[in-house]
Amino acid sequence: MDIMQVTDRKSEREFFQLPRFIYADDPNWIPHLVQDEKKVFDPKKNKVFRHGTAVRWILKDDTGKTIGRIAAFVNKKYSKSMKQPTGGVGFFECINDQKAAALLFDTAKKWLEEKDMEAMDGPINFGEKNMFWGLLIENFTDPNSYGMNYHPPYYKELLEEYGFKVYYNQLVYKRDLKLPAQEIFVRKYRALMADPEYSVGDIRGKDLDTVAEDFRTVYNNAWAGAHGFKDMSSLQAKKVMQSLKPVIDKKFVIFAYHKGKPIAFYVNIPELNEIFKHVNGNLNWWGKLIFLYHKLKKTPSTMVGIVFGVDRAYHGKGVEGALIAWAGEFLVPNTNYSETILTWIGDFNPKMMHVAENLGAEVFRTLATYRFLFDREKPFERIPVNK
Repeated sequence: MDIMQVTDRKSEREFFQLPRFIYADDPNWIPHLVQDEKKVFDPKKNKVFRHGTAVRWILKDDTGKTIGRIAAFVNKKYSKSMKQPTGGVGFFECINDQKAAALLFDTAKKWLEEKDMEAMDGPINFGEKNMFWGLLIENFTDPNSYGMNYHPPYYKELLEEYGFKVYYNQLVYKRDLKLPAQEIFVRKYRALMADPEYSVGDIRGKDLDTVAEDFRTVYNNAWAGAHGFKDMSSLQAKKVMQSLKPVIDKKFVIFAYHKGKPIAFYVNIPELNEIFKHVNGNLNWWGKLIFLYHKLKKTPSTMVGIVFGVDRAYHGKGVEGALIAWAGEFLVPNTNYSETILTWIGDFNPKMMHVAENLGAEVFRTLATYRFLFDREKPFERIPVNK
């Protein structure tokens, strides 16, 4: 076997084409958009390059056929949030061969050690956690959701045999959209709505700059300071909203307010992979026409809750249930969606797991973020649980 760094167009093309070989006989696999994968490795489009670096390799067998790939990266902001300097590996694909997988992991490990890293997490993204993050370990019978990783069952064995251990599990919940909100949430919703200081509504009629600032306010009060989450700037929030503009369904972006201050949000978009499965992983001009056709046709029957957040000062007040109850009363009766999938919740976050379960959602699939400590004598610790 021969491993080589991706340094030119030919090796890059082989890097991006390999999944089509790995998943050739898997009807549930939907390719990631090649444009989204390429952005990750483009310093002009990925801001993480300002404080990090990335490298890629492909692995060929003795006949010259590409049989594996991996990327390794150092994200200084991510590393500083850990107990020891920690790099990442991602975009791992490989045939079912432990020696081949070990060669890929060894190569990434050596490069990370040269960058003074002491551990590697994977498979993760050289960027945000909502894309290309985690290894699928449960539910291989349903198509992958947009941006979420999908893998063959044997990848779990390849990682664990090498020595990776689960750092945390990523739980993906699904909820029947027609399922009535539980009575306790309806009662809390009615109580909140009886107080004129509280309100709930969607973003129809609002400009995206206003929505972006409301989003930023809730985000910072819900997560900033926990497990590497940093305060979101106004510019970052505007970029988030602009990125969602082509796909957003304004009816299903819902906010709760207290005295005019945003205190919670529930942001949903259509399940894009129910469209992207028709474009074959390439959003070129033809792919864009296909996308527009299915968007106007309202092809997706699944809604994806990409982010659900509640200001920490309002936990336990029934605000999360109010969002669901409001949607059930005003939006669900006239929608083409039949179910909703919630973006993954880490098992280090029992409060949000409890919220999802109380809303009637059930775990639909499980991914895992793994960690490999370079010092094999050092005791392994899972991620701390949020209190």
